[in-house]
Amino acid sequence: MGYPRLGGEGGKGGDVWVVAHKKMTLKQLKDKYPQKRFVAGEGANSRLSALKGSKGKDCEIPVPVGISVTDENGKIIGELDKEKDRILVAEGGLGGKFLTNFLPLKGQKRIIHLDLKLIADVGLVGFPNAGKSSLLSQISHAKPAVADYAFTTLKPELGKIMYKDFKQISVADLPGLIEGAHMNKGMGHKFLKHIERTKQLLFVVDVFGFQLSAKTQYRTAFETIILLTKELELYKEELQTKPALLAVNKMDLPGAQNKFHVLMNQLQNPKDFLHLFEKHMIPERTVEFQHIIPISAVTGEGTDELKNCIRKSVDEYADQENDAYHRKQLLNLQISNTISYREPLSKNTVTSSKMDII
Repeated sequence: MGYPRLGGEGGKGGDVWVVAHKKMTLKQLKDKYPQKRFVAGEGANSRLSALKGSKGKDCEIPVPVGISVTDENGKIIGELDKEKDRILVAEGGLGGKFLTNFLPLKGQKRIIHLDLKLIADVGLVGFPNAGKSSLLSQISHAKPAVADYAFTTLKPELGKIMYKDFKQISVADLPGLIEGAHMNKGMGHKFLKHIERTKQLLFVVDVFGFQLSAKTQYRTAFETIILLTKELELYKEELQTKPALLAVNKMDLPGAQNKFHVLMNQLQNPKDFLHLFEKHMIPERTVEFQHIIPISAVTGEGTDELKNCIRKSVDEYADQENDAYHRKQLLNLQISNTISYREPLSKNTVTSSKMDII
């Protein structure tokens, strides 16, 4: 409340913030605040000893890094990508003042959704049973579940590749895609949302192709790549702009070399083979892989070369980001210099002391 007799202003209500913490998990948040209701403090009334009432205490909701905050209509309010990032989600009401007849205004009230997206340097993309989990355990210290059936990965697994110069690159093994994932089939959107946060994609395909079950159609390795590309495109076209590498797995099996040569020929001239697909299965643009590496996730064949290619690609991407940042800074500096530059006034110039304030 305000203080009408002396024109005192009441304190503004506290705000509600979502704040990122590295050691926080969504489970911890749910266990600590089962009611899922967060209320900031009330502003203090204006009084003789303090005509300007103090602001109400802010309320902070601790969340893990990688959270995307949306309102009840699905509109993104903001994203928290690093420690201590914060987003204002509900603003406190104004304290009572002359304009409000010294009555306080109600604060903002809203329902929000917290959506956790994994953040990694490289995301493994492939159909189930392509060998992604085996590959992750081969190139990193992660120990994901590995078995000879589809969908062994039901939640994202994160591993780190360690290099001799102590560089670390995070790799995310994500649940296998199936045809129709963009329509939320299989793991669908649960998988695809995590790809949005990875900097690069590593396609992992079985050199012998893929068949989910006896009821589904068999796909060659080339068809697998085209279909994976189409699923990414249908979910979000921007995913196709990410740098991509291709690991062709199971090269230790008999006949793998012949299959690999056929695949390489198809990848070098993909348009010559697109007539084999139904029109709705053909992506608008095919992925251009920076590196194509034949590997065996079981024997370790080719995995050292793959780690080197990942390192090279990540470093190149970082250099490009730095160049873009420096160009932006230089452009801002040039604009600033242009604005601050003033030509010397000639003798005939008339000056005025009046100034417009906007």
